[in-house]
Amino acid sequence: MRIATWNVNSLRSRIDRVEAFLDRHEIDVLAVQETKAKEEQLPLMGLQARGYEIAAAGFSQWNGVALISRVGLEDIEVGFPDMPLFDGAAEARAIGARVGGDTGGGGVKIWSLYVPNGRKIGDPHYVYKLDWLARLRTAAATWTDTPTALVGDWNIAPTDEDVFDVAQFATSTHVTPPERAAFQAFLDSGYAEVTRAHTPGPDVYTYWDYYRQRFERNRGLRIDFVLGSQPFAERVTGAFIDTDERDPAQGTGSPSDHAPVVVDLAD
Repeated sequence: MRIATWNVNSLRSRIDRVEAFLDRHEIDVLAVQETKAKEEQLPLMGLQARGYEIAAAGFSQWNGVALISRVGLEDIEVGFPDMPLFDGAAEARAIGARVGGDTGGGGVKIWSLYVPNGRKIGDPHYVYKLDWLARLRTAAATWTDTPTALVGDWNIAPTDEDVFDVAQFATSTHVTPPERAAFQAFLDSGYAEVTRAHTPGPDVYTYWDYYRQRFERNRGLRIDFVLGSQPFAERVTGAFIDTDERDPAQGTGSPSDHAPVVVDLAD
């Protein structure tokens, strides 16, 4: 099974790229972040014609997550247990489903996650981000005995190697000790980050701001990850980052500011 995660920065704007990506790499399951649309606004006909099912959660032009699968979608959950609100409202930041199984069970549980950005240190959104991660960790700790993957845009660069110039981020989010500790807590609770062993750094990133040709100069961040429970991680046979999808010279239309991350699983 081939699983991918991609912050597409508007599914409506980049549906042609998404369809081409699925075709080119024969993706079985794609976890999407930043769909930026309600479910009824999403352009799904081309995906459905390819044999994909779609589960999506979105409220407006912000946030939004989805799962696109040609190997089934069962036990769909929008939001994880006790997921916090922001300013009293739920945000579309987590959707999970079992894939690659059947109605009798089995398969893998995939969570498409769009971790809050945090905005800036001390901002209410930063406090919300840490709370969101803590509550996700509590929920995820109960899933470690089954094949489970927490995939998506984590908005955290866990090590200095994951930032093109960590000194530039000294007073910014994504690299603060509390955020990095929150990420490490998932590893301590039984999850493994399964992509780094197959895509080692330095200078390996998944996100490049549009500002000042940062992709062309490889001034990026590594913030998109696949964290797997042990029953998931032991099935991983390979992983890669499709940087062509971030390249403005490749594909149709403008690229997302993130590149897809792809993981292969043994049957």
